[in-house]
Amino acid sequence: MRKGQQTRTAILEQALAIASQAGLAGLTIGTLAERSGLSKSGLFAHFGSKEGLQLAVIQGVRQLYSDLVFQPAIQQQPGLSRLRAIVENWLKWTASAKLPGGCIMTAAAYEFDDWPGPVRELVSQSLRELRKTLARSVRLAMEAGQLHQDTDADQLAFEIFSLYLGAQLDARLFGDPHAYERALVAFENLLERHGGGETPARAGDRPARAAASGAH
Repeated sequence: MRKGQQTRTAILEQALAIASQAGLAGLTIGTLAERSGLSKSGLFAHFGSKEGLQLAVIQGVRQLYSDLVFQPAIQQQPGLSRLRAIVENWLKWTASAKLPGGCIMTAAAYEFDDWPGPVRELVSQSLRELRKTLARSVRLAMEAGQLHQDTDADQLAFEIFSLYLGAQLDARLFGDPHAYERALVAFENLLERHGGGETPARAGDRPARAAASGAH
């Protein structure tokens, strides 16, 4: 990696940490300059504007999603194993990414839902793609005979997405140390309703895995 790219990567790591706690709206060239020790002019050279910085952070989050959530999950067989891996990785991704303030993307969805522009569009596109990935994984489980054939894949993806949002609220706002464990239990209940219940061995292993997912 060339020096310029190394510098940009290091800056983005700082920007991700700031955005995780202060939100994208709270991420400015000035605050990043203070945190990184670089000049404002140097940061403008990398990102051009506050909006350019925000867009770069969203792209950074997309890359983290790929690295920490999807790429490990894709190693699983298509079907429930892959769907479970996506959801479990997703619930713990902010801890894996060492983001101190939780999920940047869901916070940005609330910050920018009423502010048209490139940032809102990229956030919306990113979360729509995630929803489509969930629905596609549900359909693969249906094709494998692991979920009922009358399952509404888009509805189930919506419900899984809602569980994640609820877990974020409970963990970040209410400080519930069991938020992610509750989300995993609710997720398994959803699957069971559609014919995809756990095996006894996997169910017995769930508390330990859920507890590991609880870090945020």
